[in-house]
Amino acid sequence: MRINKYIAQATRFSRRGADAAIEEGRVLVNGQPPQPGADITDSDEVTIDGHPVISEVKTQTVMLNKPAGYVCSREGQGSLTVYDLLPSEYHNLNSVGRLDKDSSGLLILTNDGELAQELTHPSHQKTKVYELTLDHDLTPEARDKIAISGVQLRDGMSKFELEPRGDKATRWLATLREGRNRQIRRTFAALGYDVKKLHRVQFGNYSLGDMASGSLKTVSIS
Repeated sequence: MRINKYIAQATRFSRRGADAAIEEGRVLVNGQPPQPGADITDSDEVTIDGHPVISEVKTQTVMLNKPAGYVCSREGQGSLTVYDLLPSEYHNLNSVGRLDKDSSGLLILTNDGELAQELTHPSHQKTKVYELTLDHDLTPEARDKIAISGVQLRDGMSKFELEPRGDKATRWLATLREGRNRQIRRTFAALGYDVKKLHRVQFGNYSLGDMASGSLKTVSIS
């Protein structure tokens, strides 16, 4: 097995991150710096920064229908965290593409560094779909600005697709292919709207389906 894949399966590193650690001299195989792209076997001893990389670690990926009111970090600082909803055997998993405290819906948790990189790196442009409810009707002009010309935010232009959800002009389906912090909320706020509800229903190839709020579904264990 290639050493970068070995490290990605057993740690929080992506393959690219593993390659960087190898180039920086942080990785040793049997006490010696390996060549990039080297193959290793189960009998090899791999360390990063002097700490052993345990090859027996299984990669796990789960989907959680996160309720509003929970934060995605391990330290809630007085708030409930998504880890309060997880069995203890999943507490080693990391959330991918976090949702803010007030948002709900599909959250991916995994210890597969390669998958996390695939889902979040901007070059992959993974689709994220959200159901949202506004505090008042969205005008056609505001919709066109968001979907066609874009809205200028402090970290650049924001533009995403909007489709009506039902017959009310307050309920919409937003589709993004980037993932800036609180992008949907900030975009509408810049136009004078408050997003009352934000619920993610799709992230890449993963869909929430009919999962109940707070429920968990195992996607893969390998």
